[in-house]
Amino acid sequence: MITEKIISVNEYLTKSNLPASDYVINPYVGCPHGCKYCYACFMKRFTGHTEPWGTFIDIKECDKPINLKKIEGKSVFLSSVTDCYNKYEEKYCITKKLLEQLVNANCSVGISTKSKLILRDIDLLKQMKNLKVSISINTLDEDFKNDMDNASSIKDRLLTLETLHKNGIYTVLFMSPIFPGITDFKAIIDISKDFIDEYWFENLNLRGSYKNTILFYIIQHYPQLTELYNQIYIEKDMSYWEQLAEE
Repeated sequence: MITEKIISVNEYLTKSNLPASDYVINPYVGCPHGCKYCYACFMKRFTGHTEPWGTFIDIKECDKPINLKKIEGKSVFLSSVTDCYNKYEEKYCITKKLLEQLVNANCSVGISTKSKLILRDIDLLKQMKNLKVSISINTLDEDFKNDMDNASSIKDRLLTLETLHKNGIYTVLFMSPIFPGITDFKAIIDISKDFIDEYWFENLNLRGSYKNTILFYIIQHYPQLTELYNQIYIEKDMSYWEQLAEE
């Protein structure tokens, strides 16, 4: 069960710490996708939540419109610590309302999601002059996906990217996180190359509370990879990533 709460905020725009964007918008606090490897679980300590990550959602409401002059010539990213198209977006339409403002902005917009719900807003997206949409895929194995998150199926994510591409929207397949010995990046590229404009890659980083969760999962489900994961995440041997980068 997910705890749902509406909160008021002064504005949606936040200065970004990400290298590729000037501002970020996180329309929600928390994320029902509940990805087991999610680095954003650190947000709990800033929001007063004690529940497990993935079991709460705060819906941000703000009466003040986005200051379009503030973001003129800048880049805006949705979202860095939530999925702006999580299942509660279907009910509250916060992201849609934001896009209705951003469509008139002279800025570049990046949207990252794991949800097919983004297709609901395809008519808005087609009007945006400088837009990139990235969807995260790190496996073609639906069982592994289901073990890791509650987001849209891999099949639906691929179909979503294909639909966006056919409608003239710049598509990015974000291969993240790459699980050593599990993520087959060549197979993912092969199945998607006809409708992807750009690929991004991110290694699996294990830190904080979810490090032991992932390592225990590997022991249980991929015991043959235990030695490799110990080498990378306990002994800090990065030779696997160096070899992968050469490929």
